[in-house]
Amino acid sequence: MSKAGAKAVAQVRKLVVPAGKASPSPPVGPAMGARGVKAMDFCKEFNARTAHLLPETPTPCSVTIQPDRTFTFEIRTPPTTYLLKKAAGIDKGSGSVGNGPISGKVNLKQVYEIAKVKCRDADLAAVGEEAVAKQIIGTARSLGLEVVA
Repeated sequence: MSKAGAKAVAQVRKLVVPAGKASPSPPVGPAMGARGVKAMDFCKEFNARTAHLLPETPTPCSVTIQPDRTFTFEIRTPPTTYLLKKAAGIDKGSGSVGNGPISGKVNLKQVYEIAKVKCRDADLAAVGEEAVAKQIIGTARSLGLEVVA
């Protein structure tokens, strides 16, 4: 197949950017600039759409860049580890699974509140809140958090 017959396809970039703090510096600038998109255009739109979130909240987004250099993006919920650390009131997990030191505690109510937040993501909504809560408990344990009733 010759290059003339090749069809251009959209590219998808996944980024994690602090809410309301997108700027043309890394990671946004290089990811957009390498594909011919003006990083400032993305930053303005991203900051406007994340203005309602707490500043500095890590916000994953999936950016689809079309061959004509237009883009669309979908904002996802913050990472589970970030939400668990906020709920436990800690800055860093111990990283110990099992019988290692406990870095904090979360209760089941907090786990289910996080599950409700995570179920806003389209791919997790289909899984169901209970299954998402079980995944969150596993993540909590890997952070060294104790899950109490």
